[in-house]
Amino acid sequence: MSENKLKKCPDCGDEIIGRADKKFCSDQCRNTYNNKLNSDASNTVRNINNILRKNRRILQDYNKQSGKTMVTKNKLLTSGFNFSYFTHIYTTKKGIIYHFCYEQGYLFLEDRALYLLVENKDKEAQ
Repeated sequence: MSENKLKKCPDCGDEIIGRADKKFCSDQCRNTYNNKLNSDASNTVRNINNILRKNRRILQDYNKQSGKTMVTKNKLLTSGFNFSYFTHIYTTKKGIIYHFCYEQGYLFLEDRALYLLVENKDKEAQ
């Protein structure tokens, strides 16, 4: 009954020839269609991941020697650090809050107006 009804490719509009459940005329059209469909979400995720990787790299660069280093907020900002983006928060039993970008973390020390940089070496806790 559907033999008279020609199916059209959702990407290019060409007639689809082949299996009854085929949705696109070619792999190229299928890929193009799905890439267009997911491009907005992909761009957002890609941009956020780039910010997170940059934040991690900055923390890691400042915290190379000891695993615990103190830096000023200005130093982090000058390096391009974005405090709005982090992967998770860790709260100690005493209520101290650390922000992490993957395994690299920081804690604001109000009394000194400095940031304590730390590294969580327990990879399974991530």
